[in-house]
Formats: sequence, C-alpha cells, structure tokens
Amino acid sequence: IVLFVTFLMFYLLSITGNLSIVVVVLADHGLHTPMYFLLGNLSFLDFFYATTTVPKLLSGLLVDDKRISFQGCIVQLHIFHFLGSTEAMLLASMSYDRYIAICNPLRYHDLMAKAVCLQLAFTSWLAGFLYSLFHTILTSRLPFCMKKISHFYCDIKPLLKLACADTHINESLVNIVTGSVALGTFVLIIISYTFIATHLQNIHSKKGRSKAFSTCSSHLTVVLLYFGTAFCTYLRPATKNSLEQDKMIAVLVTVITPALNPIIYSLRNKDVKRALRKLFLERLMKKT
Repeated sequence: IVLFVTFLMFYLLSITGNLSIVVVVLADHGLHTPMYFLLGNLSFLDFFYATTTVPKLLSGLLVDDKRISFQGCIVQLHIFHFLGSTEAMLLASMSYDRYIAICNPLRYHDLMAKAVCLQLAFTSWLAGFLYSLFHTILTSRLPFCMKKISHFYCDIKPLLKLACADTHINESLVNIVTGSVALGTFVLIIISYTFIATHLQNIHSKKGRSKAFSTCSSHLTVVLLYFGTAFCTYLRPATKNSLEQDKMIAVLVTVITPALNPIIYSLRNKDVKRALRKLFLERLMKKT
C-alpha cells in the first residue's frame, strides 16, 4: 500500500505536470518559439512514457493477478523503447537549439525556423519508432519457454532471459544499437555544450554569462538524469545482479524522472512560470 500510494503520487504529478506544460505552450503565444516547441514535445512524450508502465505497476501492487498477455507485453516493449529513444533525440535537438540561441543569436530565427523545428521533431519521432521496431521484431520472434518475467514491465533484457534459444546475438545488438543511439545523441549534446562553454568564456559580463547559462541549466539537469540511467541499464551485460539493479533504476526512469522533468523546467524557467500563472489566473477569473 505504501509503494502504491508513493508511485501513484509520482504518477499524478507526472501527468498533471507534463500536461500543464503542453497546455501552456499551446495556449501562450509568448511560448510559440523553437525552444518551447521542443519542450512541449518532450512533455507530451513524458506523459505517455509514464503511462506505458506505471498503471500496470500500480495494479500489480494491489491485485494478485499480475499477468500480461504476450501481445500486450510486446506492445509495451515497443512503446517504451519508442518513447525512450525519441526522448534522447529530442534532448539532442534541444541542445542544438541552445547552441544556436547562445552562439549565433542573430541568425537564430533563420536557423531555427518553423520548418526546421518540425523536421527536428519529426525526425526524432520517426527514428525512435524505427529503432524500437527493430528491437520489437527481433524479440517477438524468439521462442519463449519461461513465462515469469523478472521485472515490473516488459523490457528487452528480462525478456531475453525467458527465451529458450541462444540470445547472444540479440544481446550484442541491444548493446551495439542502443549504445549507438545513446552515445551518438549524448556526444552531440556534449559537442553543443562544448561550443556553448567556449562562447561563454568570451562573454566578459558576469551577468551575461549567468543569463546564458540559466537557459541551459534545466536542460542539462534532465540530460544527466536521462543518460545516467540509460547508460547504467543498457550499456552493460545482463547478469542476475545487474537485472536486479535495473529494476531500481527502472523505477527512477519510469516513475520519478517523468515527474521531475516538468518541475525542473517550470521552477527554473521564468517564462514557463509566468505563463502558468497567467493561465491559472485566467481560468480562475472565468470561474468567478
């Protein structure tokens, strides 16, 4: 019951927080910029990311029947990795946006035009879908002779442990393909922030440096949370001990992080706080 109430609170916080950011980005014309367009995509993604796993986790904490159908398991696997890989690419796109805004502000509206933003978002969602489809097809074609998965949702490594066939190729592909996506996007983010850090050194005003860095701090915090857990989970061999540790990391990824992301962005972003207050006051005035 304690776990159920705790996870339920985080889930409700995730749902309300991420939906609030999506609504406020759509409703406030002052937030119709590339930065907030990408943030809206990220919040929309986090809403479904938590919904993919947490409701089933909550029901499993209350009822004895914890079964999931094979088809449901494969769908959950696909959606989870689809959204997870898309988030990595969206975070890379957001770092590129910050690089242009800080290092090349005079050409910002040209380099981050509406068409460019749409292309970045569409490419992130499409690449995430294709990446997940690759893993889903490979995993679903395996013969499974065990039916009890050692996890609270259907992930690749725990599913491979249930197969009654040699899965070394699958495990290698998980490490190679997932590692390429995670490391590739992380390297792009590091490159963007390397250029940003170099540019900030040329700003002599302490206030100017502080203002430029404040626009990146929320994004950097989310990046560290996301990639730290991703590297710990997928870029190491699957052993009995590692799978047990993965469950603890998975709670952070699926339950806590989606709830923290909107808090990080809203608390450390004056524009979002202003828009939220404005939206809240408008709704309050309409009711009165």
